[in-house]
Amino acid sequence: MRRVAPSLLLKLTGIGLLHITLFDDTYLRYVKSGLRPALIASGVVLLLLGIAAAFSRAGHEGHAHDGHDHSGTPKIAWLLVLPALSLLLFAPPALGAYTAARSGSKPVAVQKKGFDPLPATSPLPLTLTDFTKRVQQDRSRAILGRSVRLTGFVTPDAAGDGWYLTRIIFTCCAADSQTVKVHVHGSESPPADTWLAVTGTWHPAGTLGTRSARAALDVQQVTPIAQPVNAFTDDLPITPG
Repeated sequence: MRRVAPSLLLKLTGIGLLHITLFDDTYLRYVKSGLRPALIASGVVLLLLGIAAAFSRAGHEGHAHDGHDHSGTPKIAWLLVLPALSLLLFAPPALGAYTAARSGSKPVAVQKKGFDPLPATSPLPLTLTDFTKRVQQDRSRAILGRSVRLTGFVTPDAAGDGWYLTRIIFTCCAADSQTVKVHVHGSESPPADTWLAVTGTWHPAGTLGTRSARAALDVQQVTPIAQPVNAFTDDLPITPG
Protein backbone atom coordinates (compact mmCIF):
# COMPACT_ATOMS: atom_id res chain seq x y z
CA MET A 1 0.00 0.00 0.00
CA ARG A 2 2.96 2.32 0.39
CA ARG A 3 3.12 2.90 -3.37
CA VAL A 4 -0.58 3.73 -3.65
CA ALA A 5 -0.17 7.39 -2.66
CA PRO A 6 1.68 8.67 -5.78
CA SER A 7 -0.73 6.94 -8.16
CA LEU A 8 -3.80 8.08 -6.22
CA LEU A 9 -2.54 11.65 -5.94
CA LEU A 10 -1.85 11.90 -9.67
CA LYS A 11 -5.25 10.47 -10.59
CA LEU A 12 -7.19 12.65 -8.14
CA THR A 13 -5.40 15.81 -9.26
CA GLY A 14 -5.95 14.95 -12.92
CA ILE A 15 -9.64 14.19 -12.39
CA GLY A 16 -9.99 17.37 -10.32
CA LEU A 17 -8.51 19.54 -13.07
CA LEU A 18 -10.75 17.95 -15.68
CA HIS A 19 -13.77 18.41 -13.42
CA ILE A 20 -13.31 22.18 -13.01
CA THR A 21 -12.48 22.77 -16.68
CA LEU A 22 -14.76 20.40 -18.60
CA PHE A 23 -17.94 20.33 -16.51
CA ASP A 24 -18.18 23.87 -15.10
CA ASP A 25 -16.42 27.23 -15.06
CA THR A 26 -14.79 26.93 -11.64
CA TYR A 27 -11.33 27.27 -13.16
CA LEU A 28 -12.12 30.91 -13.98
CA ARG A 29 -11.75 31.67 -10.27
CA TYR A 30 -8.05 30.98 -10.54
CA VAL A 31 -6.82 31.55 -14.11
CA LYS A 32 -7.76 33.42 -17.29
CA SER A 33 -10.07 31.69 -19.75
CA GLY A 34 -7.26 31.34 -22.30
CA LEU A 35 -5.49 28.80 -20.06
CA ARG A 36 -8.36 26.30 -20.21
CA PRO A 37 -6.73 24.12 -22.93
CA ALA A 38 -3.52 23.92 -20.91
CA LEU A 39 -5.44 22.87 -17.78
CA ILE A 40 -7.33 20.20 -19.70
CA ALA A 41 -4.08 18.88 -21.16
CA SER A 42 -2.47 18.86 -17.70
CA GLY A 43 -5.44 16.98 -16.25
CA VAL A 44 -5.23 14.32 -18.96
CA VAL A 45 -1.47 13.90 -18.51
CA LEU A 46 -1.75 13.59 -14.71
CA LEU A 47 -4.56 11.06 -15.02
CA LEU A 48 -2.56 8.96 -17.49
CA LEU A 49 0.53 9.15 -15.29
CA GLY A 50 -1.55 8.00 -12.32
CA ILE A 51 -2.89 5.03 -14.27
CA ALA A 52 0.61 4.17 -15.48
CA ALA A 53 1.92 4.39 -11.92
CA ALA A 54 -0.79 2.00 -10.74
CA PHE A 55 0.17 -0.57 -13.38
CA SER A 56 3.84 -0.10 -12.49
CA ARG A 57 3.06 -0.80 -8.85
CA ALA A 58 1.15 -3.95 -9.78
CA GLY A 59 4.07 -5.18 -11.87
CA HIS A 60 6.55 -4.38 -9.12
CA GLU A 61 4.56 -6.34 -6.55
CA GLY A 62 4.21 -9.29 -8.95
CA HIS A 63 7.98 -9.57 -9.29
CA ALA A 64 8.89 -9.05 -5.64
CA HIS A 65 11.01 -11.93 -4.32
CA ASP A 66 10.36 -11.58 -0.64
CA GLY A 67 6.74 -10.36 -0.77
CA HIS A 68 7.61 -6.92 0.67
CA ASP A 69 7.77 -3.51 -0.97
CA HIS A 70 10.83 -1.67 0.29
CA SER A 71 10.51 1.39 -1.92
CA GLY A 72 8.13 3.13 0.45
CA THR A 73 6.36 6.46 0.27
CA PRO A 74 6.60 9.05 3.08
CA LYS A 75 3.39 9.16 5.11
CA ILE A 76 3.26 12.91 4.63
CA ALA A 77 2.54 12.29 0.94
CA TRP A 78 -0.99 11.33 1.95
CA LEU A 79 -1.58 14.92 3.05
CA LEU A 80 -1.21 15.99 -0.57
CA VAL A 81 -4.40 14.07 -1.34
CA LEU A 82 -6.42 16.74 0.51
CA PRO A 83 -5.88 19.61 -1.97
CA ALA A 84 -6.48 17.16 -4.81
CA LEU A 85 -9.79 16.14 -3.26
CA SER A 86 -10.74 19.80 -2.80
CA LEU A 87 -10.86 20.21 -6.58
CA LEU A 88 -13.56 17.54 -6.67
CA LEU A 89 -15.52 18.11 -3.46
CA PHE A 90 -15.29 21.81 -2.67
CA ALA A 91 -13.55 24.53 -4.66
CA PRO A 92 -11.71 27.26 -2.74
CA PRO A 93 -13.66 30.53 -2.88
CA ALA A 94 -12.95 33.10 -5.54
CA LEU A 95 -11.08 36.29 -4.74
CA GLY A 96 -13.35 39.09 -3.61
CA ALA A 97 -13.79 42.00 -1.21
CA TYR A 98 -11.50 40.51 1.44
CA THR A 99 -8.61 40.47 -1.04
CA ALA A 100 -9.51 43.84 -2.59
CA ALA A 101 -9.66 45.57 0.80
CA ARG A 102 -6.08 44.53 1.47
CA SER A 103 -4.63 45.54 -1.86
CA GLY A 104 -4.11 48.94 -3.41
CA SER A 105 -5.76 49.99 -6.63
CA LYS A 106 -3.91 49.11 -9.80
CA PRO A 107 -2.36 52.21 -11.41
CA VAL A 108 -4.03 52.55 -14.80
CA ALA A 109 -1.78 52.70 -17.84
CA VAL A 110 -1.05 56.07 -19.38
CA GLN A 111 -3.22 56.77 -22.44
CA LYS A 112 -0.46 57.64 -24.93
CA LYS A 113 -2.85 58.38 -27.75
CA GLY A 114 -5.52 61.01 -27.40
CA PHE A 115 -9.00 60.17 -26.14
CA ASP A 116 -11.79 59.63 -28.64
CA PRO A 117 -14.93 61.74 -28.22
CA LEU A 118 -17.43 60.15 -25.86
CA PRO A 119 -20.62 58.87 -27.48
CA ALA A 120 -23.87 60.61 -26.61
CA THR A 121 -25.27 57.48 -24.90
CA SER A 122 -26.63 58.17 -21.42
CA PRO A 123 -25.85 56.60 -19.11
CA LEU A 124 -22.52 55.90 -20.77
CA PRO A 125 -21.21 52.34 -20.15
CA LEU A 126 -17.55 52.31 -19.12
CA THR A 127 -15.13 49.89 -17.54
CA LEU A 128 -13.62 50.93 -14.21
CA THR A 129 -10.28 51.29 -15.95
CA ASP A 130 -11.63 53.55 -18.69
CA PHE A 131 -13.53 55.67 -16.16
CA THR A 132 -10.35 56.13 -14.14
CA LYS A 133 -8.40 57.10 -17.26
CA ARG A 134 -11.00 59.67 -18.23
CA VAL A 135 -10.99 61.16 -14.75
CA GLN A 136 -7.22 61.33 -14.34
CA GLN A 137 -5.84 61.76 -17.87
CA ASP A 138 -8.42 63.29 -20.22
CA ARG A 139 -7.50 66.99 -20.34
CA SER A 140 -10.68 67.77 -22.29
CA ARG A 141 -12.66 66.94 -19.13
CA ALA A 142 -15.25 65.19 -21.29
CA ILE A 143 -16.42 63.08 -18.34
CA LEU A 144 -17.56 66.14 -16.37
CA GLY A 145 -21.30 65.98 -15.76
CA ARG A 146 -21.73 62.79 -17.79
CA SER A 147 -23.91 60.02 -16.40
CA VAL A 148 -21.96 56.77 -16.57
CA ARG A 149 -22.74 53.15 -15.77
CA LEU A 150 -20.10 50.94 -14.16
CA THR A 151 -20.27 47.37 -12.87
CA GLY A 152 -18.30 45.50 -10.25
CA PHE A 153 -18.57 44.10 -6.75
CA VAL A 154 -18.76 45.90 -3.42
CA THR A 155 -15.71 46.41 -1.24
CA PRO A 156 -16.45 48.29 2.02
CA ASP A 157 -14.36 51.35 2.82
CA ALA A 158 -12.61 50.68 6.11
CA ALA A 159 -12.80 54.40 6.92
CA GLY A 160 -16.59 54.31 6.62
CA ASP A 161 -16.65 56.97 3.89
CA GLY A 162 -18.74 55.42 1.16
CA TRP A 163 -17.68 52.15 -0.46
CA TYR A 164 -15.81 50.90 -3.51
CA LEU A 165 -17.04 49.41 -6.74
CA THR A 166 -14.30 46.93 -7.53
CA ARG A 167 -12.86 44.68 -10.18
CA ILE A 168 -10.07 42.16 -9.66
CA ILE A 169 -8.20 41.58 -12.91
CA PHE A 170 -6.09 38.53 -13.75
CA THR A 171 -3.07 39.06 -15.97
CA CYS A 172 -2.55 35.31 -15.98
CA CYS A 173 -3.93 33.85 -12.77
CA ALA A 174 -4.99 34.68 -9.23
CA ALA A 175 -1.37 35.00 -8.11
CA ASP A 176 -0.79 38.08 -10.29
CA SER A 177 -4.22 39.68 -9.80
CA GLN A 178 -4.56 43.45 -9.57
CA THR A 179 -7.40 45.58 -8.29
CA VAL A 180 -9.24 48.55 -9.80
CA LYS A 181 -11.57 50.51 -7.51
CA VAL A 182 -13.96 53.43 -7.90
CA HIS A 183 -15.07 55.16 -4.70
CA VAL A 184 -18.87 55.45 -4.52
CA HIS A 185 -20.63 58.25 -2.62
CA GLY A 186 -24.27 58.90 -1.84
CA SER A 187 -25.47 55.38 -1.02
CA GLU A 188 -25.20 53.14 2.00
CA SER A 189 -22.75 50.31 1.46
CA PRO A 190 -24.43 47.11 0.22
CA PRO A 191 -23.09 43.80 1.55
CA ALA A 192 -19.50 43.01 0.58
CA ASP A 193 -19.05 41.04 -2.66
CA THR A 194 -22.48 42.06 -4.00
CA TRP A 195 -22.32 42.59 -7.77
CA LEU A 196 -23.90 45.86 -8.89
CA ALA A 197 -24.49 48.10 -11.86
CA VAL A 198 -24.00 51.66 -10.61
CA THR A 199 -25.11 54.76 -12.48
CA GLY A 200 -23.75 58.15 -11.46
CA THR A 201 -21.52 61.12 -12.23
CA TRP A 202 -17.95 61.90 -11.31
CA HIS A 203 -17.59 62.97 -7.68
CA PRO A 204 -15.52 66.18 -7.68
CA ALA A 205 -12.29 65.51 -5.82
CA GLY A 206 -9.00 66.87 -7.13
CA THR A 207 -8.45 68.46 -10.51
CA LEU A 208 -10.28 66.62 -13.27
CA GLY A 209 -7.95 65.44 -16.04
CA THR A 210 -4.94 65.14 -13.73
CA ARG A 211 -3.53 62.52 -11.38
CA SER A 212 -4.90 64.49 -8.43
CA ALA A 213 -8.47 63.61 -9.44
CA ARG A 214 -10.01 60.67 -7.59
CA ALA A 215 -11.79 57.88 -9.40
CA ALA A 216 -15.04 58.45 -7.54
CA LEU A 217 -18.75 58.48 -8.33
CA ASP A 218 -21.84 60.26 -6.97
CA VAL A 219 -24.43 57.54 -7.22
CA GLN A 220 -27.76 58.00 -8.99
CA GLN A 221 -28.93 54.40 -9.23
CA VAL A 222 -27.75 51.05 -7.91
CA THR A 223 -29.00 47.80 -9.45
CA PRO A 224 -28.02 44.30 -8.26
CA ILE A 225 -26.75 42.03 -11.05
CA ALA A 226 -25.59 38.45 -11.30
CA GLN A 227 -21.89 37.82 -11.00
CA PRO A 228 -20.49 37.34 -14.52
CA VAL A 229 -19.09 33.93 -15.38
CA ASN A 230 -15.69 35.42 -16.17
CA ALA A 231 -15.58 37.82 -13.24
CA PHE A 232 -11.85 38.56 -13.21
CA THR A 233 -11.74 40.94 -16.15
CA ASP A 234 -12.68 44.59 -16.46
CA ASP A 235 -15.31 44.26 -19.16
CA LEU A 236 -17.95 46.74 -20.22
CA PRO A 237 -20.95 46.88 -17.87
CA ILE A 238 -23.63 44.27 -17.99
CA THR A 239 -27.01 45.77 -18.85
CA PRO A 240 -29.32 45.15 -15.87
CA GLY A 241 -32.25 42.92 -16.69
